[in-house]
Amino acid sequence: MKLSPKFFARPTLTVARELLGKNLVVLRRGRRCVGRITETEAYIGEDDPACHARFGRTKRSEVLYWRPGTLYVYFTYGMHWLLNIVTERPDFPAAVLIRAVEPMDGILEGVRTDGPARFTKAFGIDSTFHGTVVGKKLWVEDDGFKISPDAIKTGPRVGVAYAGKAKDWPWRFRLSVVR
Repeated sequence: MKLSPKFFARPTLTVARELLGKNLVVLRRGRRCVGRITETEAYIGEDDPACHARFGRTKRSEVLYWRPGTLYVYFTYGMHWLLNIVTERPDFPAAVLIRAVEPMDGILEGVRTDGPARFTKAFGIDSTFHGTVVGKKLWVEDDGFKISPDAIKTGPRVGVAYAGKAKDWPWRFRLSVVR
């Protein structure tokens, strides 16, 4: 079942946790690329020192203020695209970063997808996805895959050492075992 943007119109920590085990699907050159989401991170509001909206509404962060289900794709380190999906409600900047997926279909064997930049490269996600809404080029499906609550591990977000105490917030979610 394809998830509608309504799925993302909920608290970011809930969405980040519940995205685990769902399938991320991208149409690439007419072919479905599918990966099971295995790791996410939450970024919530202007008061989150790790969130791109920490400086308020700017040209870079504008899409974070759009409606839930909007894709926030940004370029980092001058070479990598990262994918976030906006959550909660319009005019409140929050999103879930998709950190890793397990390849399921349409991805060449041996291609690594165990990091936010590797996964976007494998799936062909770039600036053309930025500002679009889940549903046409990219969507999330629930195929009924069940996850035991003890299979979900939490921990600090990655790459946010600049964020003071927020670097230690347990807003990273990952599956400890897939399949």
